[in-house]
Amino acid sequence: MSEAAVDEAPDGVLSRSYLLATLGMVALIGIAAFESLAVTTVMPTVSRELHGESLYSLAFAAPLATSLVGMVFAGNGADRSGPRPVVIASTLLFAVGLLIVGTAPTMTVLLLGRLVQGFGSGAVIVGLYVMVSELYPARLHPSVFAGFAAAWVLPGLVGPVVAGTVTERFGWHWVFIGAVALSVPAFVMIVPSLRRLPAHTGDVPWSRGRILWSGAAAAAVVALNLLSELPVAVSVAVVVASVVVLAIALRPLLPARTLRAGVGIPTLVLLRGLVGAAFVGGDVYIPYLLSAQYDFSPAASGITLTVGSISWALASWLVGRLGDRVSQLAGIRIGIGLVVIGVVSAVMTALLHVHPGVLIVGWTLTGFGMGFMYPRFSVLVLRWSGDDERGFNSSALTIADSASAAVVLALTGAAFGLLGGAQDPAAFVACFTVALAVALLALAVSGRAIPRRSG
Repeated sequence: MSEAAVDEAPDGVLSRSYLLATLGMVALIGIAAFESLAVTTVMPTVSRELHGESLYSLAFAAPLATSLVGMVFAGNGADRSGPRPVVIASTLLFAVGLLIVGTAPTMTVLLLGRLVQGFGSGAVIVGLYVMVSELYPARLHPSVFAGFAAAWVLPGLVGPVVAGTVTERFGWHWVFIGAVALSVPAFVMIVPSLRRLPAHTGDVPWSRGRILWSGAAAAAVVALNLLSELPVAVSVAVVVASVVVLAIALRPLLPARTLRAGVGIPTLVLLRGLVGAAFVGGDVYIPYLLSAQYDFSPAASGITLTVGSISWALASWLVGRLGDRVSQLAGIRIGIGLVVIGVVSAVMTALLHVHPGVLIVGWTLTGFGMGFMYPRFSVLVLRWSGDDERGFNSSALTIADSASAAVVLALTGAAFGLLGGAQDPAAFVACFTVALAVALLALAVSGRAIPRRSG
């Protein structure tokens, strides 16, 4: 934490000193969230128009892969030179990626744009996390991260419907071009605060090894998501090689003992990845299920995402109001339990073809569970990180998030293709079952998130 943040100690995150910074950072997070929801809503239409249905899952996994590299660059760069250059460069790359996607004439060009966009979005999130730690006093961190969590879901109030309506009336291209236009004023709002950040005089070197490992991890993720395009015999070899490379590459990018669920920060990082993957594994295929099996329009298929986002925002607000009245461990376990319930509703909807209201109610509970636990991961990791670890540990949170989600998308994408695609309910059942297995694993290791002395 910087001396400036301690000395000013404003009354709140919306005080005069930090108003523009808070609004600008929350807006940038919100735009990234809108884009994510927009892709989920419009991708069934995009894949049909660009004849890229076989690359459906890769369109989601590609930015997750390059975000791994962006996060490592950003974490290392923030520890070396501070968050200022990281936030500026990554915001620019994010906007360029959106422009490429928004003007893409083919699925190949769209995937290229998604790669660029993923690098920028992964880096900007890490940069903003570190910016929070240097700009605000520690007592305001929970409020800022609660705002970030709300920003991830508030676009869900209108985002899916807006994206679907724009797609139906004007074309899906304008969904992404519009997001670029919104990014400009959001970035302008944080520029004055970027100038106020203290200069970094440390001698943290560039970690070329970690950057190379992040590239290897990204390559493994992309390879996993190409399984549906490969012969079965080749797919088996690719799976084995990719999993080995990914496991080896992730070790230096995450805190020690993360893959073994070490107590404290390692398990918090692991849980962030597992619950995020379980959520994404269901979220990506819900609009597709409603469109293919229930004849929902693009705008109507976003209704489940909307109600899930509303409940996520409500839960994030509730976390701030409850304070310490619910322990961190209890909050994490309650959240995971609700995610499990929601994913079970998705499995049952696809398996039994019940009324879609079952899925909508279930995903509302999932959204509430995510909002109830997600801010806790960032707050606790920053609380227990040293001054020279914040960049690394912040990037580790988002790396675990992206890597886990990309692996789950690879598994669901392969299962989806092998089981007949959108016309066969069994394909959706398999996708949601993978997400359920990941959520249950998160519940099993959640007890190791909080050291006993921390309560």
